[in-house]
Amino acid sequence: MPSHWAAFAAAEPDLATTVEERFGAYTHHVLATLRRDGSPRTSGLEVRFLGGELWLGMMPGSLKVLDLRRDPRFALQANPGEGTGMGGGDVRIGGRAVEVTDGESRAAYVKEVEPPEPFHLFRTELTEVVRTYVEDDTYLVTQVWKPGEPVRTLKRT
Repeated sequence: MPSHWAAFAAAEPDLATTVEERFGAYTHHVLATLRRDGSPRTSGLEVRFLGGELWLGMMPGSLKVLDLRRDPRFALQANPGEGTGMGGGDVRIGGRAVEVTDGESRAAYVKEVEPPEPFHLFRTELTEVVRTYVEDDTYLVTQVWKPGEPVRTLKRT
């Protein structure tokens, strides 16, 4: 069962804060969607965490909009930044994107973000949040969260 950002943040506040900080460090990130033939498509994207939701805004008629309307599954990868340091680790979010057409939600988003008009707006339903980082220059640590489950932490050398 998917979860909204607020439910994830309430269940795992430390991981949620780290993920928001990683996405907040840069403006542009990478969204993976599924093409009509099932192959992956990656596109640049800006994201927003507002009102307990993770929002995806897109230009009208973009291929990622068409992909998500056909198959709402996505993966979102935070921009790693320059070099190899990746402060906070590598983070990605998997889920489903639900297009928002109601005027009230769109108006609240426009008031806060002031996106170029026209645009498409999607809220996300999370199915997975993953953070991978190096600990003590020795361990590769992966934290995996799925709705209804505690964070699983895997360490390997």
